[in-house]
Amino acid sequence: MFKPVDCTAPAQTGILRPDMKTRQTQFRGNKAALASKPCVACGLPMTWRRSWAKNWAEVKYCSEACRRAKATRG
Repeated sequence: MFKPVDCTAPAQTGILRPDMKTRQTQFRGNKAALASKPCVACGLPMTWRRSWAKNWAEVKYCSEACRRAKATRG
């Protein structure tokens, strides 16, 4: 369990309520400007994701379903 947070106390830098997201995970820019490329299996466009940042050049499939179906499709 987590300790209850006193919401009446002044906000401290770096400390947020457990139900709030941190600023690092929120995207506040222009999503249309993110890189994209087509999925090898289905051909639909994939938009860049933060989790793919380290290996974007190696990403081929938009989902686990497309990755699993790669052998069955021509």
